[in-house]
Amino acid sequence: MTDVDVERVAPDSADAHMVLDAYFSDIVSRYHGREATRDEVEEAMAAEPSDDLCPPRGVLFVARDGGGVVGCAGLRLIEAGVGEVTRMFVMPRARRRGLGQLLLQALEDAARGRRLTRLRLDTSSHLTEARRLYAKHGFLRVPAFSDGRLADEWYEKVLS
Repeated sequence: MTDVDVERVAPDSADAHMVLDAYFSDIVSRYHGREATRDEVEEAMAAEPSDDLCPPRGVLFVARDGGGVVGCAGLRLIEAGVGEVTRMFVMPRARRRGLGQLLLQALEDAARGRRLTRLRLDTSSHLTEARRLYAKHGFLRVPAFSDGRLADEWYEKVLS
C-alpha cells in the first residue's frame, strides 16, 4: 500500500462532498443494476443526509492516497453505548488494498474512545465487498433494527 492517511473531516467539506457523492452513486447504481442518474444520486443524498457525522453525535473519516481522497467511513452515535457504522466506501480504483480495513479500524478506535460497547450497521446484499469486510472483522448478522431504504442485511459487533 502506498502512502495512505485516514483523517477526520467535516461532512460539509469539499472532500467529504466529493467522496459521499461517489458513495451514493455507487450504492444507488448497484441497487438499480445500472448507472444511477444525477437526480437519483441527489435524491438519495437528500433522503439520507450526512451532516450529523460531526461532533458530538458522530465523525466522518476520509482515506487519502497520495493526497487524493479514495474512501470514507462514518460513525454515528445512536444510543447509549451504541454506534452506527455508515458511509463505508472505497473508490473502485483503490479497492483490494486494505483501505476498508484502515477505515474500519479508525471507526472502531473512535468508538472505543467514546466508550461505545457495540457497533451496528445496515447494508445491502448488493454490497458484497462490504459484507465480506464486516464478516472478516467480527460483525455478525442480526435481526433488522432499522428501516434503511436500501438495507436488507443488519450486522453488529461487540467491542472489547
